[in-house]
Amino acid sequence: MAGKSRKDRNKDGSVTVNKKAYRNFELIEKFEAGLALLGTEVKSLRNGQADLSGSYARIENEQCWLVGASIAEYEQAGTANHTPGRKRKLLLHKVEIRKITTKLEQRGFTLVPLRIYFNSRGIAKIELSLARGKRQYDKRKTIAERQQKRDVDREMKRSKK
Repeated sequence: MAGKSRKDRNKDGSVTVNKKAYRNFELIEKFEAGLALLGTEVKSLRNGQADLSGSYARIENEQCWLVGASIAEYEQAGTANHTPGRKRKLLLHKVEIRKITTKLEQRGFTLVPLRIYFNSRGIAKIELSLARGKRQYDKRKTIAERQQKRDVDREMKRSKK
């Protein structure tokens, strides 16, 4: 079987993770959405060939769309392949879309995709987050806090021995 096996994937079943989103944004609220995909896109996702860097979600005409995400072409598809960088429809409830829309109208909020994964039933899902951009000093503060926590844990481990 070609591609990554289920054991080789991340522990949470993720196909791809947008690591820059965790660093560059302050995540406020998370949502789970379905993805409207073509058959070759699903096969390519199962092989782990997706990239979320630089992608975002937007709401147009009361529908949510994923823009800028790249799902590589499926090699065995031949001429019946999909376009890697096309817009993809995200499946959310109308109540969720309205809630997200009101937040996005506020200054400074954006809708960022965090990860694509397959749920327990084998359906492709995407985790979105309402986020606010971090300033440079916020990033430094986060790094310093992480380093302090690491140092404290290291000292606690040493003192137990």
